[in-house]
Amino acid sequence: MHFVHGFTHGHHSSGVRDMTRGSPYALMVSFALPVLLSQLFQQLYNTADAFIVGRCLGTNALAAVTSSGTLIFLMISFVMGTAMGAGVVISRYFGAGKEAEVSRAIHTVLAFGLVSGVVLTVVGVAFTPIILTWMQTDPLVMPEAVEYFRYYFLGSLAMVLYNICRSIINALGDSKTPLYYLIFSSLLNIGLDLLFLAVFHWGVWSAAVATVISQAGSVVLCMRYLLQKGNLYTVEPRHIRFHRDMLAEIIRYGLPSGVQNSVIGFANVIVQSQINSFGRLAMAAYGTHAKIEGFGFLPITSFNMAATTFISQNLGAKQYDRARRGARFSILAAVILAELIGVCCYIFAPSLIGLFDQTPGVIELGVRQARTVALFYCLLAFSHSVAAVCRGAGKAFVPMCVMLSVWCVIRILYIMAVMHLTGEIGYIYWAYPITWAISSVIYLIYYLRSDWVHGFEQ
Repeated sequence: MHFVHGFTHGHHSSGVRDMTRGSPYALMVSFALPVLLSQLFQQLYNTADAFIVGRCLGTNALAAVTSSGTLIFLMISFVMGTAMGAGVVISRYFGAGKEAEVSRAIHTVLAFGLVSGVVLTVVGVAFTPIILTWMQTDPLVMPEAVEYFRYYFLGSLAMVLYNICRSIINALGDSKTPLYYLIFSSLLNIGLDLLFLAVFHWGVWSAAVATVISQAGSVVLCMRYLLQKGNLYTVEPRHIRFHRDMLAEIIRYGLPSGVQNSVIGFANVIVQSQINSFGRLAMAAYGTHAKIEGFGFLPITSFNMAATTFISQNLGAKQYDRARRGARFSILAAVILAELIGVCCYIFAPSLIGLFDQTPGVIELGVRQARTVALFYCLLAFSHSVAAVCRGAGKAFVPMCVMLSVWCVIRILYIMAVMHLTGEIGYIYWAYPITWAISSVIYLIYYLRSDWVHGFEQ
């Protein structure tokens, strides 16, 4: 028995949870539910944000705020990936009961967050106009877009630190605490949006300021949680620094996830620019479908996060069979769930697209895309689930290579080829199921043939 157990269940009743004992299925489901709720909340609050801006400031402001989600994703995804890597390192040492290592990993990743937050602020503020021009932002929208993103990037430090704190708390098996903080910051954000835009009638920049203030609020709450005395993970501000061996480990497991996120973001920008060439209706249909798919996939993402933490903790505790059982359960659950969601999306596509946009042309194209891809969601879920298992086993390099070659290179080459040959939008939609199928075959072979459970020891 690890001394962690006494620590967790003994004198401190925090939400920290050891996932190396008890029913794997119950543990993973109870970890995934708060993650699902927090992701739902995040989506709802992003939608509310856009809704308030659109209502108070009109179409141009709304376009300025929503047009460049891919830009923000590209800039942040790298840091998010590294936070995931830190989570894997922390989970593993936590599972192994190595208290000193858990503490050193936490202090190192916080130092990384402080530095990368400052770098992101400088780069974001300085290069926003250049990047937006490169993304072919509409000249009408440009002034407000620059204004919004400059203020947004001024708050990079809060954004990065919140994601890193959430990753630390999740790695310790506690997915409830970040949910409470997210609900608090979402409500604060909506309140500030209404105050700044509806009451004070300030510009689009104030929507970015509202986001920054509310994220700073959740960072304060997270740090209060991590600074509590007498915990396994207590943060000592004077110990926040780079431990070279830990930083190397965090980057080794985190860098591939960061690169993978950025690559998917980049491929999406390329696909988006091809869709844009079909005009306004196609853009609206594609954007609407992306929103619906985003909501539909939240349960699967939540399961994958649970699987990564569960597998890291159990491999840290050298419970290989238990890790295998957890992996099988998470893959199976995600695939079945995704297919059920896919069938619903297929059947109800017209009403779902119509919720966002009533234009007949948009509904027609949106339904066409939904009915091309929805029944193949099981393949998408399978690829993501095996990737989550690989990450939890310290094999983040594998999903990075698969995503890079299949979801980026093959997808872009395919789209370039069909655009050259036919110029028919329907063939672009097929890029998704085709590349999901290829990656699923590769993942299946890897999962069955490789010795992934000993990933950390090699």
